[in-house]
Amino acid sequence: MAITRLGGANAITGTLPAANINDTSISNITALPAGVGGKVLQVVNATYNTETTSNSVTAVDTGLTATITPSSSSNKILIDARIAGCGKETSNTYLRIYLQKDNSNLILMDEGAGYTADSGANRVGTVATTYLDSPSTTSAITYKCVFRSSGNSATVVVNDESSVSTMTLMEIEA
Repeated sequence: MAITRLGGANAITGTLPAANINDTSISNITALPAGVGGKVLQVVNATYNTETTSNSVTAVDTGLTATITPSSSSNKILIDARIAGCGKETSNTYLRIYLQKDNSNLILMDEGAGYTADSGANRVGTVATTYLDSPSTTSAITYKCVFRSSGNSATVVVNDESSVSTMTLMEIEA
């Protein structure tokens, strides 16, 4: 790279070897400095809009599922999940919605979603969660949402009335 100092008699001219130049333009950054982390390495998105009904107190698959394979066992997975659901026409009905990892409950997302206090009424509600998982693996991981009735054989529904449920998985560099 050629350099020139303006200033007449005090002008400096010359060439810097390319190896001595730090190119910090955004397009040339390929990694964060050691110990910084936080870079999003990959994003997986899933949507599901088919109505699913149950009156079981045993968890039922919502149909919303996504799989991601971390590139390093030290990386984390940021999960953003949103499920629309309701209790159907039975008083004191609601859903319990869980986020699962490889078919095991990770967290209880909500225990009162779509609560219906009156017979003959449907109350649609959206449950959302953001969760940071530390899977410690480079194997494929499947995340999904499951739901169940609050009890008394009450009917509960996800994706009622043309609702759409979504899940986004982001691998975050450690």
